[in-house]
Amino acid sequence: MNYIDTLNKIIDSRDFTVGGGSAAALAGAMAAGLIGMVARLSTKKEYGLSAEKYICIADKLDEIGKNLLDGAVNDTDSFKKIIEAYAMPKETEDEKLARSQAVQEAAIGAATVPLNNGKLCREIFDFYILIEGKCNPNAASDLEEGKLLLNAAILGCVLNIEANLSLIRNVDIKSKFQKEIDYLNCISQKEHFKY
Repeated sequence: MNYIDTLNKIIDSRDFTVGGGSAAALAGAMAAGLIGMVARLSTKKEYGLSAEKYICIADKLDEIGKNLLDGAVNDTDSFKKIIEAYAMPKETEDEKLARSQAVQEAAIGAATVPLNNGKLCREIFDFYILIEGKCNPNAASDLEEGKLLLNAAILGCVLNIEANLSLIRNVDIKSKFQKEIDYLNCISQKEHFKY
């Protein structure tokens, strides 16, 4: 599956195999694309950064966007592993133990993917802050839309980490995820995202 297949499954209400984690990653990829486009549109005049800096920002955002497209597919794959783990037999004690371990591994994987996508969104946020107020004003609506998509992406990543935490029994692992969630929540509550 690729990100186009993932997108088509997201917009198909009859498909239950792809959900919010993939949608969050795609929103992040779109945010990276829009903010990168604004950076490229800011190279011809003096807006506060050098043309080389805008190009560097846009190139890095293009790379992050591609990683988030992969992240959307990875999120779908990690969800499938949870489904597969729950479908394992549970007749004997050995089967129950193997199933339980598989669920734990799948849950950790399914929480890790949106966490990784959230970390990529953090990077986008840093670039957004860097060019906010220092870019082509003719592209202000694109920058604003990039910000909206970025906020949705970050919040979506948080929701999808949290959705898998309830399946994880290891307290230390849960605590590590919670720290990351708290940091992502701090970003989404920053003044830059207030309307």
